[in-house]
Amino acid sequence: MKTKLKQLCDSYQMKFLTDVPLSGHTTFHIGGNADYWIEINSVQGLGAVRQLCTEHQHPCFVMGRGSNILASDDGYRGVILHIGSAFSDISFTDETTVVCQSGAMLSTVAKIAEEHHLSGMEALSGIPGTIGGALFMNAGAYKREMKDIACSCTYIDKNGTEHTLSQEELDLYYRHSFFTEHPDCIITSVTLKLCKDNPEEITSRMQDFSERRKSKQPLNFPSAGSTFKRPKDNFASKLIDECGLKGYQVGDAQVSEKHAGFVINLNHATCAQVLRLCRDVHDKVLAETGVILELEPVLLGVQEGDASCS
Repeated sequence: MKTKLKQLCDSYQMKFLTDVPLSGHTTFHIGGNADYWIEINSVQGLGAVRQLCTEHQHPCFVMGRGSNILASDDGYRGVILHIGSAFSDISFTDETTVVCQSGAMLSTVAKIAEEHHLSGMEALSGIPGTIGGALFMNAGAYKREMKDIACSCTYIDKNGTEHTLSQEELDLYYRHSFFTEHPDCIITSVTLKLCKDNPEEITSRMQDFSERRKSKQPLNFPSAGSTFKRPKDNFASKLIDECGLKGYQVGDAQVSEKHAGFVINLNHATCAQVLRLCRDVHDKVLAETGVILELEPVLLGVQEGDASCS
């Protein structure tokens, strides 16, 4: 498989690497080595690699910024399809419609929108991920989500064939999309519908959201962002705090003392330590409140038994 992948990548001028430490490519700074790593630079190249992996029944996983991922200490026995800066073009089809390749950073899209006096991206501008990853999980912040601005997207299926989804077909609601139900499909572009607004007000909102993040979130430590999904009619951080778990620690994994909704990596935390901490938090919150907390980060290379929070 290694030889086939290398030859295919050479033909599409895509960078091909082996034994790549995932800890260097996730915002949690956790994870062992991935067998293979490919820098995607075109829809055609992506489709060809996806088709090859399907034909040989070889595991593959799409990674953008790695901001919502907890990777196994044992790494990943498969191919990482990295959709990043080599696949991040941004263009306009009219004054308020923006088409972004899936590797474009949210912060970059937000900055371009600001420069064109377009509103809609302000609340999402501080999320350290790609537009494709954001659509996949319907990312959101400060009462704004991707569902508010995404009007369509293109993707490839497991055979490398490209398709288009309308806004309705995207099936966006809290931390859910068509793609969470169809993980074999890979987002290639996202079309956003924004709206014209006063440029000073746009900049003011972006600065306000940025200051809120800095004051309330533990941005000086590696993490995967919010660790648990929001329970119905409640907040995970509130429940965790009320159970006295702020500062709770397993090895170098800790429930942030600044924001209980974040599990942070103090120094050299392992995936096993994070999962053990999350199980402990889950069990205590369930015992004291009756609420079941669900993990929000995507688990990469983690065995099913190890992932359980029950």
